[in-house]
Amino acid sequence: MEYKVEKKSAPGREEVEVLGATFDEGKPEGEELGKWRQKLRSREEKLQYLQAGERYWYGKEWYGSEKRKNPA
Repeated sequence: MEYKVEKKSAPGREEVEVLGATFDEGKPEGEELGKWRQKLRSREEKLQYLQAGERYWYGKEWYGSEKRKNPA
């Protein structure tokens, strides 16, 4: 993979080489994108997937993304 290198002026120095964007532009393509129901085979797998998500966000013993482990 070739990286884009840009030359920019830096304070106190002459021009320096700066690494540009290193990602591939665009969006994922395909019919399977976002179809989680088709990826899970049985009803039990689907229920387990949903229960795990609910436990993550709403459970008392679990700590969701924005919850604190120790109350302030």
